[in-house]
Formats: sequence, structure tokens, C-alpha cells
Amino acid sequence: MMDLYVPLQASEELLPEGLDISFKLVPAIIVVGMMLTFLAAGFLYKVADTDDMWVAGRSIGNLENGMAIGANWMSAASYLGMAALIALSGVYGLAFVVGWTTGYFVLLIFMAAQMRRFGKYTAPDFVGDRFNSDAARAIAAITTFLIGFVYALGQARGMGLVGMYILGDWSAATGGALSAYQVMMVVFMIVTIAYLTLSGMLGATKNMVLQYVILIGAFLLGLLATGWAGGYSTILPQLEYGQLITQLDSEFSDPFAGGSYYLWIATCFSLVFGTCGLPHVLVRFYTVQNERVARWSCTWGLFFIALLYLSAPAFAAFGTALYGEEIGAVYGENGMTGAAGDVIVVLASQLAGLPTWFVGIVAAGGIAAAVATTAGLFIAASSAISHDIYANIINEDATQHQQVLVGRLSIIAIGVLTIIFALNPSAPVAALVSFAFSLAAIVLFPMFFLGLWWENTNRPGALAGMTSGLIIWLIPMFNEGHFGPGFGVEWLATWMPAIGSGLIGVPIVFAITIVVSLVTDEPPLETKQMVRQCHSPEPMPRDKTAADVVAEKNGRAPADD
Repeated sequence: MMDLYVPLQASEELLPEGLDISFKLVPAIIVVGMMLTFLAAGFLYKVADTDDMWVAGRSIGNLENGMAIGANWMSAASYLGMAALIALSGVYGLAFVVGWTTGYFVLLIFMAAQMRRFGKYTAPDFVGDRFNSDAARAIAAITTFLIGFVYALGQARGMGLVGMYILGDWSAATGGALSAYQVMMVVFMIVTIAYLTLSGMLGATKNMVLQYVILIGAFLLGLLATGWAGGYSTILPQLEYGQLITQLDSEFSDPFAGGSYYLWIATCFSLVFGTCGLPHVLVRFYTVQNERVARWSCTWGLFFIALLYLSAPAFAAFGTALYGEEIGAVYGENGMTGAAGDVIVVLASQLAGLPTWFVGIVAAGGIAAAVATTAGLFIAASSAISHDIYANIINEDATQHQQVLVGRLSIIAIGVLTIIFALNPSAPVAALVSFAFSLAAIVLFPMFFLGLWWENTNRPGALAGMTSGLIIWLIPMFNEGHFGPGFGVEWLATWMPAIGSGLIGVPIVFAITIVVSLVTDEPPLETKQMVRQCHSPEPMPRDKTAADVVAEKNGRAPADD
């Protein structure tokens, strides 16, 4: 089994070998200025009502939302982890490029406009109303919170690692209670929590546009300069890096040297359908005015994401070559560690001899990526708690002020939880994130897809599918020791790895949901009409939802939501 599953134990220092861990003035000014700007935007767009808090007042345009989708999506796992995986595991890492990109095509074709037509505030909101069940809403909300927590662990690790490069080792300031990595992780997480509690979705979206510009500019300029300085490429490193592959170790390019064919397929499958089940991705389609804007913003988002994904393999090749030339063997027992791999983008820029201030800009892009995605995750998770559990189940008479307050407290709660567990993360950035994709693929994607496209999917079917999905996801997580010491059942780890458990779990949950729906009562006629309206060829009026249109057809006034 590849290095993805080797836990980084509590006693192990997260200090990437070869990385210059020291305080750097110009990069520090850049990063501190960037974080202060995020805080200022959070204060400027401070929200007071639930519309702005959860769906940015449905006021975001297609280009702006496309950039927000790009920033929301391109986390530390994309900015740092994708190049790291390709560098450490060669062709296996391409499963992430293929899986994440393909997932957006599925979203664009089957779900973006349809979700907007249904027209809710959150992903659990869709599940609760589509299946007429508070229990289904609660399970979806808890799953959303869990996804946000697991996904954010990878972002926190990325912030800590890159923060060490820029600001150095500040562990002495805590009397040695925290390591250099832990100090940086805690500091950046606190700033992120602070601006999110102020701004909600509205401020987070405005910040995501800025964060996208920073991260894509830093990544592309960093790649161009690294390839040029290393003598590997000129103006098109995304194509020219191919000439370098024959000079790298065979582990980089031999098919499946870093993981089996089955593991590649399982990982890719989980990533494709996990993309379509991630609440913080789907909720972006609720921030726009209508289905047309939702579809166009998904198209723009895919374009902005592709800019980075087409470049990550080149960065991995340059980083692998430079590491081998200047530090030592890349593969084998004494090869590159997971910590060094996680910062290969920054490390490559440093090893290429680029000026420190320029490497600082590349590092700042990594922090912007991690912060942007953490923002989307925390907003989705807090809205699940405040809107779906508190306002819809616990206190149906909750005022807007109470809902916003509970939302802010939820952001703080998930932030603190993330900080605690990220002190000693159990796996590299991309692996941590991929566990969340498996969860989203197994538990939520079948509910969204069947809920939108098969009108006979009913409440018992959804409850049976989601409950069994949660159990299926937990089995490999416990087996591999991500929630404890681990069972270590080898055949289970081989055929149902946590990173690719969707390949087994998704078909099982689809089957359970369909069979239970077929042997129990059909959903109400009005629910079926709403499903038909979600993919009707007739255009929907602006500012109308499927529920509004169905209510009007049935001679009733649309209900307030």
C-alpha cells in the first residue's frame, strides 16, 4: 500500500526536508497583508440576515460565481496536494486530476441548473424538502458537518506547512508546547474563523474572487519561473515538461507503480461522484439568481479550475527533478517524505533559485487556496447546523438574529474542532481531503441524483440509503486507523480503501435506496411534480423555484421559505 496511508504520528515533526524554514520579511508582508485584506472584506460585508449569511442574497453573477467556485474548489489539496501526489506516486496522482475534473462535467450536465430550480438554502435543505423528512434533513446536515470537518483538516495542514516557510519557527513563543507547524496552523485558522463569523457567504464570496486571482496568478507565474530557471521549459511548461519525464525515476511515469490499477479506478470513481455530492460546491448554485446563471457559473468554474489542473503535473515533474538533483533520492526508504511532498510547489520554486520574495508569492497562493476552501466548508457546515437543524427542527420560530448567531457559533465550533484534530493530522493533505469525497459520494450524491432525476425516490428509501451509506463509509475509516488504532484487515484495505470506498459504497447505496423506494409507498404527487419541474424543458420564471411553480399550477399561492 502506498505512502498515502502512513499516519504521521504525534511525535513526528512536520518539518519538510530541504525547505528553508525561517522568517522572510517580504513574503511575510505579503501574507499578513493578504490575511488583513480578508478580515477587512469580512468586516465590510458584515451580514445581519440569513439570506446574506447562507446564499449571499442570491446576488452573485456568473463570472464572479465561477471565480468563487474556482477558489472554493481549489483547496490546499489542489494547489499543494495534487502536485504532491503526482510527485510521490506518479501516475496514481493523475486519478485526482481526472476525478475532480470529470466530476464538474457531471455537475454541469446533470445537477447545477436542476439544483437551482429546486431552490433552497443548503444541500440538507434539499434533502429534507425533497424527501419530506426531518430525519433525512438531520442526517444530511450531520454528514455536511462531518464533510466540512474532515475536508478542513487537509486545509489546516496546508496552512501550517506553508506558514512555516514564510514566518519561520515560532514554537519558542509557546514555550515549546506547540511545534512550528502547530503554531502556524493555529494562527491562520483563527484569522479564517474570525472573518467568516463576520461575513458569512456574502463576504466569503467576495473574498473568494480575490483569493482565486491570488492563487491562480501565484501558481501559473511560479510554474513559469520555476521551469525557466531550472532550464526545463520556456513559455508553455504545461506541454514542455513531457521532455523531462524520461530523465526522472521510473516511479514517476510507470503506470501504477505508486498504486494498483484497482486503487486508481476506486480513487477516481470516489472523486468524480464525491465532487457531485459536496455541499459546499452545490450551495454555490443557490447564490445566483436563476438556473441560467447557475449553468454558466459552473462552466466558468470548470475553466478556472482547468487552468490549475493542467499545470499541476508540470509542477510535480519540475519539483521531482529539482529534489533529486539538490536533496537526494526521491523514492525508496530514504526518499521524499509526505511533508516535503505536500509543499513541493513551494519547495520547487525555492530549489530553482528563485528570489525569496517570489517564492513567498507562490507560498501565499497556497495559503489563499486553503483559506478560500475552508471558508466554503465552514459556511456549508454552519448553515447545516443553524438553518437545517436549529431553525427547521429544534426551533421553528427562530428569528433571523437567532439563526445568524447560531451560525456564527457553529463556525467557531467547527473551527476549534478542526484545530484540535489538525494538530497531529493522520495523513497528507490530498489523502485527508479524499476521505471527505468518499463520504460525499456514498451518502449524499445518491440522494441528490435520485432526488432530482427519479420521482419515485421516497422518504424510506432515502433514510435507508443514507444510514447504510454512513456505516459503509465508516468501515474502512476505522479499519485503516483514521478514527482510532485501526483493525488492519488487509483484504478490506485492498478492496475497499477509505480513499476509494465510493466504488463499492455508491452502487450499494443506489441499490438500497431504489429497492426500499419500490417496496414502500410512492412520494406525494406534489413532490413528483417538483421533480419533473426541475428538469422540465420549459424555462423557469426568474426568482421562482420548482415549489413555487407547482403551487401555482395547483392553484395555491407559493409558500414563503
